Amino acid sequence: MKWIEKIAALQDRRILWILMAVIGIGLALTSFLVFQRWLYLRPCEQCVYIRFAMACIAVGGAVGAVNPRVLVLKLAGYGAAVYGATKGIDYSLTLIRIGEAYRSGNLFGVQGCSAEPAFPFHLPLHSWFPATFLPTEDCGVSYPIIPEGAVLSPMQKYFTDLYRDGWYLIPSRQFMTMEQCTLLCFSLILTALLICLICWTIVQAGNRRRP
Repeated sequence: MKWIEKIAALQDRRILWILMAVIGIGLALTSFLVFQRWLYLRPCEQCVYIRFAMACIAVGGAVGAVNPRVLVLKLAGYGAAVYGATKGIDYSLTLIRIGEAYRSGNLFGVQGCSAEPAFPFHLPLHSWFPATFLPTEDCGVSYPIIPEGAVLSPMQKYFTDLYRDGWYLIPSRQFMTMEQCTLLCFSLILTALLICLICWTIVQAGNRRRP
């Protein structure tokens, strides 16, 4: 099928890998600069793990963008991105479970959250980059905690008041928590990655059969 060949051919161009890196970096920066720094939503342990997963996707895109025609770089890029998306789904599901327990008042369900994170591969990211990867709040807390003496702009005050009962994509209807949104993002990214990888594999297998 021509569409399979087109998707496979697109992976030999840097633009696709650059886009992947931009998406990963964009998600991580939004989490840090907008939610943490601007809206005063403090990160929990699972939150910083989710940032790690976003960083893995960005690294995968960056590796592939070096030269996507080189098989080793392409596979390494896929490996890092698929790993990041898969871990992101796992972390998001854990945070969804904890968040539901927290909102229902079930303290026994609020487990899997620590002030001392344990990143994969024993990476001490919370020591290297504490502002980004050090948890400062309990899991399940998704409302702004404004520091004493902080001066808010009118727009900041509007949004911090909007999310005073917790962050939702549509606050008035309490529709989609932040962790549900990250689950959706990681699921879409993983689906796109697998489609691209399958198309590339099909084309490569077809090329090998040709005399």
